[in-house]
Amino acid sequence: MRLLFVEDDIKIAEYILKGLKEAGFAVDHAVNGEDGLHLALNESYDAAVIDIMLPKLDGLSLIEKMREQKMHTPVIILSAKRSVDDRVKGLQAGGDDYLTKPFSFSELLARIQALIRRASRIAEPTSIAVGDLSIDLLTRDVTRGKMKIDLQPREFSLLEYLMRNAGKVISKTMILEHVWDYNFDPQTNVVDVLVSRLRSKIDRDFEEKMIHTVRGVGYVLKTP
Repeated sequence: MRLLFVEDDIKIAEYILKGLKEAGFAVDHAVNGEDGLHLALNESYDAAVIDIMLPKLDGLSLIEKMREQKMHTPVIILSAKRSVDDRVKGLQAGGDDYLTKPFSFSELLARIQALIRRASRIAEPTSIAVGDLSIDLLTRDVTRGKMKIDLQPREFSLLEYLMRNAGKVISKTMILEHVWDYNFDPQTNVVDVLVSRLRSKIDRDFEEKMIHTVRGVGYVLKTP
């Protein structure tokens, strides 16, 4: 899942970015409204978290411009303003949810997840299974057959992305955009290195391999 986060308070931003990355999200961060709008109009996001008080372009104007461009990305507004009128203005500008500062990260995370579920209009599964391989999205447990597999956060994010797209060939660029939170040179080998590490854990002890290389294109996870 990929998020847009627009917040100019560096201390708050670092705290939230750390938590979102640990939760498995890829996040693009902008520190002003103009940069946030540029990202929103040129990239694809599952949800956005936008502060109201931003330099160059305030958060409400940013959201209004997104909606004028027929963008339906669900948005959570962050604000120190607590009055009912302020919340109403935020929702009328096109926000989908409103969270006042200070807030707990666990509440923000829960709201993001709920917003994405509502936007997709389907219940977000708590687990994913492909063949004898399964992951629990809540506990982050990974098992293949009866074997439990320990993964690092980036490895888990890659596996989740591959499993959500099981049977589809996923390019290196797509992996870079969804698993990392910034753009690498597509010619870099970081994807190959991460896939190799994941493959050694998922396929090494099994005769039937699930992660396959499609030469010149990317990777695909599929049942034998």
